[in-house]
Amino acid sequence: MSPTDHEQEPGAREETDVVVIGGGPVGENVAQYAVEGGLSAVLVEGELLGGECSYWACVPSKALLRPVTLVGAGSDLHGMTSGRLEQDALLERRDTWVSGYDDAEQVEWAQGAGITLVRGHGRLVGEREVQVERGGGSRRLTARRAVVIASGSEPLVPETFRDALPWGSHDATGLKEVPGTLLVVGGGVVACEAATWLAALGARVTMLVRGSALLGGQEAFVGELVAGALRDQGVEVRLGTEASSCRRKDARDTGVGRVHGGPVVLETGDGELSADELLVATGRRPLLHDVGLEAVGLSRDDVTHGRLPDWLHAIGDASGGPPLTHWGKYQARLLGSRLAAEAADRPVEPVPDDVPVPQVVFTDPQVASVGMTEAEAQEAGHDVVTSEVPFDAATGGALLRDHVSGRAKLVVDRGSGRVLGATFVGPEAGELLHAATVAIVGKLPVHLLRHAVPSFPTASELWLRLLEDLPVELRLP
Repeated sequence: MSPTDHEQEPGAREETDVVVIGGGPVGENVAQYAVEGGLSAVLVEGELLGGECSYWACVPSKALLRPVTLVGAGSDLHGMTSGRLEQDALLERRDTWVSGYDDAEQVEWAQGAGITLVRGHGRLVGEREVQVERGGGSRRLTARRAVVIASGSEPLVPETFRDALPWGSHDATGLKEVPGTLLVVGGGVVACEAATWLAALGARVTMLVRGSALLGGQEAFVGELVAGALRDQGVEVRLGTEASSCRRKDARDTGVGRVHGGPVVLETGDGELSADELLVATGRRPLLHDVGLEAVGLSRDDVTHGRLPDWLHAIGDASGGPPLTHWGKYQARLLGSRLAAEAADRPVEPVPDDVPVPQVVFTDPQVASVGMTEAEAQEAGHDVVTSEVPFDAATGGALLRDHVSGRAKLVVDRGSGRVLGATFVGPEAGELLHAATVAIVGKLPVHLLRHAVPSFPTASELWLRLLEDLPVELRLP
């Protein structure tokens, strides 16, 4: 088959080695690695090739957040005139990074990589059989070796808010109108990042968080530091607050990123709250409701618990695992390579046990974490020792701003001396994370890490301070 989209005779079937349902970064990667290993692959996508990450999530959000962070840093460096954000220019920057919501470059890449792109909605209709529907027409694809579900995820919108047509993540990253006032329901990554850039653009933001902290599941100090920073940026953060009802007069679909009608009114335990717009960021779930699972006798639970026949695979957000692009792409690289190796009867590369999941939250300050928290390590049965230091304990970290707030923490197994987890909160904290990931994957004991000499004056000196904060017996072989 040619690596271009083409018409098919009605009723005809096309065969290929691998059919991938979903053309986001995860689907692209599994197809790429399968093709590089000698297989043929068809990528099925009904919307923009490149998926959620490229147009509505990771890329546009970071395009918006980076200037916000730099303006914040500039206002806290003596000797530098405070900068300011220019709304139109910032949105133009976002549009540049999402290629004007045009996937032509992604299509060109796929063609160059030897991947066949089929436009339309893909659905399982039998074992190794995928029906693709588009504009009233359809075509049937047969996978000789595997079908891969890489359909991504979708936002969860509680029933309480649906009739108000609230903003979702697409509206927040694709914004065209900055609301004067904004209520944000949720306290996770999307909520915290969106509150950061929308407040910087002039919206008066109030966050309603059902739990007792932002960014649950992290070390306790993470939520405290991020909440404090958001408040300093003018965001009102209300913890332990839940909306019991929501109403909106003249709710209407005005388009992505535009205010969806009249004011929104929420009833909470603290009374009524009203705003021009409402952003609901209460989580996501695998997008599996229309991929044809029932046609092969499977359910959503079968997918998220890995109960799949050997010809069918689910990766990325669709698998129910961590909803992170880099993690899904890692899964995709492994799967694409494995499918190719098995087809050629080559050895399959062994995978280390317990590969940790790194994550960066691009608030200001940034949050970077990998591996286990102290509580998770204890629950897993480890005899845990920790070290914890302020972010400005390193001269390089302190130099990043005149007033640096943040902390860093290592979680170490006392018996082996190996790093189990690490968390950094502070300016540019994400740039410190990969060293921790390498240490965990490599099962490196801390007495060996002390020979990895950090450069002065960089923020990586935090590693030295963290190691020095550990008991002497762990630091020596």
